[in-house]
Amino acid sequence: MKTLNTPSLKAPDLSDTPTYLTRFDGMPESPFARLRALLDGIEAGSRTINLSLGEPRHPQPDFVMPALTAASAGFGKYPPALGTPEFRAACAGWLDRRYDLEGVIDANAMVLPANGTREALFNIGQVIAPASKMSSRTSDRPTFLLPNPFYQCYAAAALGAGADPVYLNTTVETGHLPDLDALSDKELDRAAALYICSPANPQGAAADTAYWVKLITLARAHNITIVADECYADIYTGTPPTGILEAAHKAGLGFANIITFHSLSKRNNLPGLRSGFSAGDPDLTSAFAKFRNLAAPQVPLPVMAVSIAAWNDDADAAANRALYDAKFSAAERIIGNRFGFKRPDGGFFLWLDMAEAGGGEKAALALWQEAGIRVLPGGYLSRDTKDGNPGTDYIRIALVGDEEETARALTRMTEIF
Repeated sequence: MKTLNTPSLKAPDLSDTPTYLTRFDGMPESPFARLRALLDGIEAGSRTINLSLGEPRHPQPDFVMPALTAASAGFGKYPPALGTPEFRAACAGWLDRRYDLEGVIDANAMVLPANGTREALFNIGQVIAPASKMSSRTSDRPTFLLPNPFYQCYAAAALGAGADPVYLNTTVETGHLPDLDALSDKELDRAAALYICSPANPQGAAADTAYWVKLITLARAHNITIVADECYADIYTGTPPTGILEAAHKAGLGFANIITFHSLSKRNNLPGLRSGFSAGDPDLTSAFAKFRNLAAPQVPLPVMAVSIAAWNDDADAAANRALYDAKFSAAERIIGNRFGFKRPDGGFFLWLDMAEAGGGEKAALALWQEAGIRVLPGGYLSRDTKDGNPGTDYIRIALVGDEEETARALTRMTEIF
């Protein structure tokens, strides 16, 4: 039998092994991973109340299961990447009713489905970084201007697009929205996108018509795409917050350079449905549609059926809003004017200044140890800048439980601090 000469196997040289995900080296760590690291292993001081996660816990709408069951055969089909005509029409119809848009939204040219707005807020970044603002020199890469504190997906979108995130501190002094007057022409010329959340997560501040018009005018002068995250648009106290499409239409500005995102997660207590939509600039929507047709997750047909029922139903959103309103009234009664409390324009968070308690992280730890209340340190939602970290002194409290639980937790908090 002939013996085969087998070359000796040597361990591979790994010195040149590439480092993966280097583009995402600057991505922030999950706020909730940081919270687990802070609290895990520490015994709660009482029966726990989790107010850290913005996951709605109100009852689901009655129409969900009937609509899902009736359309269940659709799970056997690939869904259209651009959504069904009925889905797009329902989204456009809601925009028209909510913002009095007088029928100007072309459902076929301006609306796209999203598999939850988080993926869409990330994926739009892959489309909007213009070649005219790209450079081989790192220092000249385009930027995405982001509010600070912010929904962490925005930073991932910037890094994924090969852009540098630039954090704009949003504080009491700026009305908890980016200070547009503080941006230099050089900063604006380098920017490819500006992300904004209104009503803001976490502070609840909402842009008014004048702010939107100023932002739109500034963005167009510097070829910046405005990415408006308006997922809390139907949760407000008092006057409905003005939307970016509403402001643009009323001012006769059209929709160029604008794309907005809306979701059913908060509006209808359906975070597990993973359904939302984008709307705005027809040319940008067309480019986004091409991308989504190749690379983005699709929304299943039965999910679109439930979504159609939801966007066509304003009564459920109104009932949901009333539940949050009652909880804000309870907060107002229990907290008063302590911790910088202010009833927000919208959303379902309290953004409380805990500087006198040693800052947000110390306050969160004390609430857990002494009362079993789980809240999120504000610094976990924001980044350090040359002007400091605007979230360090704060905690974010999500009013997602029922009114009784909310009142109990806030009362415990006032007894500790």
